[in-house]
Amino acid sequence: MIPALRSGPLEDVIDTVRATVAAAPSVVPVGARTHWDVGGEPTGAVEVRAPAGIVEYEPAELTITVGAGTTIAQLDEVLAASGQQCPLDPRDPAATVGGVLAVGLSGPRRLRYRPLRDRLLEVHLVTGDARRVKGGGRVVKNVSGYDVCRLTVGSLGTLGVIVQVTLRCEPRPAASSWFACPYPGDVALARAYRPSTVLTDGRTSTVLVEGAGADLDEEQRRLGGVPTGDPLPLPTGPHRGRIAVRPRALAACGADLDALELRWCAEAGIGTVHVATDDEDRLAEARAVAATHGGWMLREAGAPGLDPFGTPLPVDALQARIKAALDPGGVCNPGRLPYPRPAEVPA
Repeated sequence: MIPALRSGPLEDVIDTVRATVAAAPSVVPVGARTHWDVGGEPTGAVEVRAPAGIVEYEPAELTITVGAGTTIAQLDEVLAASGQQCPLDPRDPAATVGGVLAVGLSGPRRLRYRPLRDRLLEVHLVTGDARRVKGGGRVVKNVSGYDVCRLTVGSLGTLGVIVQVTLRCEPRPAASSWFACPYPGDVALARAYRPSTVLTDGRTSTVLVEGAGADLDEEQRRLGGVPTGDPLPLPTGPHRGRIAVRPRALAACGADLDALELRWCAEAGIGTVHVATDDEDRLAEARAVAATHGGWMLREAGAPGLDPFGTPLPVDALQARIKAALDPGGVCNPGRLPYPRPAEVPA
């Protein structure tokens, strides 16, 4: 049974941040450390953990409010009891809700369920100067105020400590099945109707279809696929990266990765290519391939000597101004994102 979350733990987080700011060191928000290699290495002195537990769940409203320290496995357990889901889909279900949102990496079902940021309706965070900021609201049709929710997703804890969130839920599909298809991802996309995921290695594909049983039968006929219990595995290794290119560039990007004998698997229709290697230098070669095809690569794991991002962020000056507004003392997670120095930020 997942515990209910009361107001006390939230105030404890605020008090911790306030005490840390007063003592001058920095704060490092910590979840389950399942995405610890994404971004730069944290250089803070004091770790802060968000509370876990259910604040409010209204199945009829398709929304749930939880402490940011709640794990994805716990969230899924609660929603499954009411026939619902919130497809955040991290690689590791031990990841926390706040950690997944802070890292901002959408799961493989993004093709059907849209980016991770579209799941977040309301966020409460504690800023570097110990203010409690709320963005969004606990309703699906909420368009008032500044979009703090989207600013928070992918911020890697550099704007504040995420302590509580409200998420958009939806009905759990009645049935789901993976189909193995002997052709590349673009062909699978053309044949399938609203697949949840199409994973491809450039030669074969596995397609995840969700819906009613009759829908799955029809999709199997359209795909000409063979039911399989498992998708194509995402590549594993001590050094991993996530390449982002335009979907139409996937085939050429994959061919270049094959030529380098790198392990990879792509999400067709999205433009994400998961790549892994046993050698740190080879991951740098994968980044060069991404750049050749007009994309970029984020380091996900390992490769400590490789720059996490590899290229100046196009909105870094804007990010620096937002950082200055929410964390004027630079207290929150210094080093995780490459913010420009104040002197480099245009007035």
